[in-house]
Amino acid sequence: MSPITEVEGRRLSLTNLDKVLYAETATTKGEVLHYCTTVAGPLLAQLQDRPLSFLRYPDGPEGQRFFTKNVPPGTPSWVKTCEVPHSTSGPARQVLLQDLPSLVWAANLVVELHTPQWRCQDPGVADRLVLDLDPGAPASIVECCTAAQWLHDRLAADGLEVYAKTSGSKGLHLVVPIEPAPSERVTAYARALAVEAAADLPDLVVHKMTKSLRPGKVFIDFSQNAAAKTTAVAYTLRARPTPTVSAPVTWDEIAECTDPRQLTFLFDEIAPRLAGHGDLLAPLLDPDRARPLPRATSPRVPGAPNRRRSTRGSA
Repeated sequence: MSPITEVEGRRLSLTNLDKVLYAETATTKGEVLHYCTTVAGPLLAQLQDRPLSFLRYPDGPEGQRFFTKNVPPGTPSWVKTCEVPHSTSGPARQVLLQDLPSLVWAANLVVELHTPQWRCQDPGVADRLVLDLDPGAPASIVECCTAAQWLHDRLAADGLEVYAKTSGSKGLHLVVPIEPAPSERVTAYARALAVEAAADLPDLVVHKMTKSLRPGKVFIDFSQNAAAKTTAVAYTLRARPTPTVSAPVTWDEIAECTDPRQLTFLFDEIAPRLAGHGDLLAPLLDPDRARPLPRATSPRVPGAPNRRRSTRGSA
């Protein structure tokens, strides 16, 4: 019989807690659930009001993996959902994780958590911009850090603050709080940044997804700003050979990175990081941090990257 656990007044049946999910570290499902409760505060803050896409891996990362956006069968009635428009299939319902019982329920399914850059109240109107820095071997997160510093300065020249986290896989995610804007316009601005970075750093950066261009370089994926796209949320465990986490990092850590192991974080390292740094992404939750996307190229400022002139319309 599966144990019944009560979480904030909700009764949950938790299954196979001794099952090993990550063979390399002998990490069990019970340890995964414990991790999720340990980071519930900052994780739920990043999930608030954002419809979820799940990457499920119930038999571990080496087993079957599958994405699902629809509300899973058997979802408790008290788990909140929202209607999400889809251009081809019509509206659908997706899960919202708004509280600890819902998070524990989802963790029991064994999932990566992915969200769009918009909230369910305003589908397709983004309040964040994201840049996914993906290295092509033999490049690694070390090269991503160089590209990230260029992008940090470039975004600052446009009056935008930027925060960083590891992807939990190979690269980095840069996240920018913005005043709400249509996803199409955010994507256009992000694409312009990627094109400009590739022009200024041609030996390091590519902005096209073409695989033949990517070995040894950092691909800046701007497409995750599209309304239909999602990005792994901060603090989620990843379906990788070891229980790595998409972990917020400081800009000092990025500047000092010379080895990928310096920015690879397993789930048991996150609580100590929260104790030492706090939630590095908490500023994303402050509406006063949001800034408007620029409608035209900003003038170059001292110390900013020596970028080429480009046109940025409102898209």
